[in-house]
Amino acid sequence: MIRISHLVHERLMFLFKFLYSPAYVGSVTPSSRFLAKNMIESIPWSEVHAVAELGAGTGAITQYIPSTTKIHPKVLLFEKDPTMQQSLKRRFPNYLCYSDSRELQLAMKNAQIEQLDCIISGLPFFNFPQAMRDQIVEQIHLSLRDGGMFVAFQYSKQMKQQLGEWFDIEEIKFVPMNVPPAFVYVCRKKA
Repeated sequence: MIRISHLVHERLMFLFKFLYSPAYVGSVTPSSRFLAKNMIESIPWSEVHAVAELGAGTGAITQYIPSTTKIHPKVLLFEKDPTMQQSLKRRFPNYLCYSDSRELQLAMKNAQIEQLDCIISGLPFFNFPQAMRDQIVEQIHLSLRDGGMFVAFQYSKQMKQQLGEWFDIEEIKFVPMNVPPAFVYVCRKKA
């Protein structure tokens, strides 16, 4: 019963946030478990010591980050919305939360992380002005180790060209069981 009311609350909060600021929230509902699992299964978790999630929202993907692996990765979460960020802090007290993905390098410095092995993103890139997109993609590139992974979902393939300039796109998966259907980009940092 508590789990169901939590899910309803989460969906209503997401819908409200979308109606208030569609350019930054990007969807009327949190990511589905189908989308989250498609993103998480692409990552070789035994090789991940430090990971960041950009646009963590209500934690729909965050909850699938393994916490019982032999390696306990350091996790940085980024969420602009203050209400969602507070919810993330309560749900994931061992993870560090920040508000601006454009300050990824600064957050890493504060957390004493040299480079990230993986970055997961639910940011609605195409809704952002080009200058903001450029800043975030540059931060991602600077923050990843050579060969590090960038796994992101988008609702269209409009970011394919820009991502291809910075990363080797290994795979694009289509996830129809999400509202709306999404594309998962599995990328590696170019050397």
